[in-house]
Amino acid sequence: MISKTVRCPKCKTHVTIKGNTGEHVPIVCPNCGLKGMFKIPGESTKILGESCIEIDGLSKLYKDVRAVDNISFSVRKGEIFGFLGPNGAGKTTTIKAMLGLIRVNSGEIRYNGLDVKNNNIQVKKDIGYLPERVAFYDNLNPIQTLNFFCEIKNADKSVVPSLIREVGLEEAMKRKVGTFSKGMVQLLGVAQALIGSPSIYILDEPMAGLDARWVKIIREKIKMLNERGATVIFSSHILSEVENLCDRVAIINKGRVIAEDTISNLSKFLEIKPRLEIFIPGLNNKIPDVINKLDGVEKVDVVDNTLYITCDSSVRSSVIVALEKAGFKIGNIRTIEPRLEDAFVKLIDRGG
Repeated sequence: MISKTVRCPKCKTHVTIKGNTGEHVPIVCPNCGLKGMFKIPGESTKILGESCIEIDGLSKLYKDVRAVDNISFSVRKGEIFGFLGPNGAGKTTTIKAMLGLIRVNSGEIRYNGLDVKNNNIQVKKDIGYLPERVAFYDNLNPIQTLNFFCEIKNADKSVVPSLIREVGLEEAMKRKVGTFSKGMVQLLGVAQALIGSPSIYILDEPMAGLDARWVKIIREKIKMLNERGATVIFSSHILSEVENLCDRVAIINKGRVIAEDTISNLSKFLEIKPRLEIFIPGLNNKIPDVINKLDGVEKVDVVDNTLYITCDSSVRSSVIVALEKAGFKIGNIRTIEPRLEDAFVKLIDRGG
């Protein structure tokens, strides 16, 4: 439990609240009665090591098409790293290059200082890979499938039953894979990646095309791997999942990395500001004139009885005071923090 002291934006009274990291706690000012919501902040306790994956000047051409254009980024030990971009941006091509599955035109890829070109077999022994399109033999069951991959990886087959249970497929242990749903095949793919307990996992669109139930299971498996100390890099276009899971992200567009940082730092760099969400009974889709006249207010939207106001933090109290002076009764207030989607869209709109 964390204790925080916050100041009422209206009357400046200090209020102490308690809650857990990330929790939204309702507040009522004991002096003026102003209602609001406060998100308990908290810093990650995860300790990240030095870079374990380094991509330097990577380029890949397909005839006249430059699929990957001189990109560079690094992934630190112990982090979950998101690699995202629109369809056709070069995510899968980069991942295939990282695994030595395609020849590149230029650039270097190193794992813990070892270059992939000269240490391909040694490097791959410590990588668990889930491809974008998982494919297994339809006539084999999960046990037979994972036994096959254990033989390829020269791993102990005795771990297979526990791997199947770990991904939640124990009830389908003897069913043929050809009868599996896409989500079940994806989970079997995760089990395959777990063989040999690698320290690095590379997952290409692990949640693409899955319904909410399967997405949640895959998300929990990624968290589980990371909690065990593994480094996880995954590509995705599902921005909410990247935001929920990742310590840092790299955004690729038209074959070029256009940003690499934490989500909060990207938001600061792009000057993406939080929004005030203010509920006012009886507003009926009308924006109060008093808001449009305030200096520092950049954008105002209204949906039914709720205002969404983009402004500097120094202006928030002025917004609330101005509304109350104008006779509006404020029902609730909360701050909407910038999201990865805002940064993503702004970067892509800039044209990379």
